[in-house]
Amino acid sequence: MRQRIEKEVSEPVTEQNDRRFLRVGSMSVGELAELMNSTDAQVHEAVGRALPAITAAIERIAQRFMSGGRLVYVGAGTSGRIATLDASEIYPTFGIQGRVIALMAGGQDALVNPAEGAEDDLAAGKSEATALNLGPKDTLVGLASSGSTPYVLGAMEAAKEAGTLVVSLTCNSDSKMSRASDLAIEVVVGPEFLAGSTRLKAGSAQKMVLNMISTITMMKAGKTYGNLMVDVVASNAKLRKRAIRILREIEQCDAAAAQAALEANDWNVKVAVVAHRFGVSSKEATQLLDESGGYLAKALGEVE
Repeated sequence: MRQRIEKEVSEPVTEQNDRRFLRVGSMSVGELAELMNSTDAQVHEAVGRALPAITAAIERIAQRFMSGGRLVYVGAGTSGRIATLDASEIYPTFGIQGRVIALMAGGQDALVNPAEGAEDDLAAGKSEATALNLGPKDTLVGLASSGSTPYVLGAMEAAKEAGTLVVSLTCNSDSKMSRASDLAIEVVVGPEFLAGSTRLKAGSAQKMVLNMISTITMMKAGKTYGNLMVDVVASNAKLRKRAIRILREIEQCDAAAAQAALEANDWNVKVAVVAHRFGVSSKEATQLLDESGGYLAKALGEVE
């Protein structure tokens, strides 16, 4: 029995102990920082190896999102917190509400108060995913460094039953989650600097991949113009200044003209650009954008 337990515990690479780190207790702060930095370089390499799977997933996610579907992240612990962070930044960055959602094991309270036992509740994951009324246009992305978190597996099961596209994002190979998904993204970063502390390399890898998934999906959905965030919600001074810079760059006008255009169009960058470009009212600019599916380049006649 003892041998069997040891074998099971050692199986996930994220739980293994890298012998390079056995002497970290005697290192100086500078040596530790240098070692951590060099270790983190493995994250970039691991994400690079997973790019074919990441690309395939984003292509299908973007297609569903552009058809009106939702993007749902599900995670526990570090993975859930990273998923929630990514989902929470979609509205201020891209102006979309209610279509990128994160389910966190243990609920919102678990974001700041550890509720690690919640990750073992498969039934809760299934119930909470079912409550979203998932459908074929939606995508559910399950995140877990181990690839075996019951809460996430439960949500994935519910999504499968609803005909939803199911993507897994793990840091181990051939996991339960990979086998349960339609598309598996495996970013194998290897053992952690602190054995088993998956908030380190595994967490960084998941953040990088979610950055790609959400950003590229929003770009394909017309939420950007080139590399400019034209759907930014100008809800504070910093973001209003950003909106002015964006309009100035697109329209090649001065700050005063850009601010005036934005103020006249409720600080909506895309509407302000179209109104400024064609000298039309806010209502007419909005109609042009609607006819172009929200794509600014189409509304400006730059692409068909």
